[in-house]
Amino acid sequence: MGRVRDNIDDATNRWISQQHMFFVSTAPAQGGHVNVSPKGLDSFRILGPQQVGYLDLTGSAAETIAHLRENGRITFMFCAFEGPPRIVRLYGTGTVNLPGSDLFNELTNLFPHRRAVRALITVKIDRVQDSCGYSVPLMDFSADRTRLDSWADQRSDEEITMYWCERNGTSIDGLPAIDTL
Repeated sequence: MGRVRDNIDDATNRWISQQHMFFVSTAPAQGGHVNVSPKGLDSFRILGPQQVGYLDLTGSAAETIAHLRENGRITFMFCAFEGPPRIVRLYGTGTVNLPGSDLFNELTNLFPHRRAVRALITVKIDRVQDSCGYSVPLMDFSADRTRLDSWADQRSDEEITMYWCERNGTSIDGLPAIDTL
């Protein structure tokens, strides 16, 4: 293994589409904290050989949005928790697409509807790297969690927006995130 490419080939596309979970990593340009976030809920799509997108769902922080607004750098990691061992990392430059924007409206129909979507992140991929994954544990997928959808369903759109402004306004390093979007 250990292959490096500049695009997502068909076999990698199929493999990624079967994964229930992925990780997103970003960091500020100078100092600050590196952020790694686990993602799921069928929120990732391959849009082309060098283009991907994922739904940025409401959370307790907005590091990814803040870091992308500052410098655009992003890395995704997919691990095989079932089947043969494999890790795939996608490196690229991301853009934050807000609800109501043309690209957000065009692409969100590719995903299940969720009220807790803060943004659609699109990424131009410039490096795809495979590695072995021999030390990644085998685990069985039982179900997606439903708590985020339940949380959103108990709130009005205004209450969700207020949450974003109050809790997701800046990154842990003080970079602007939701409040200035």
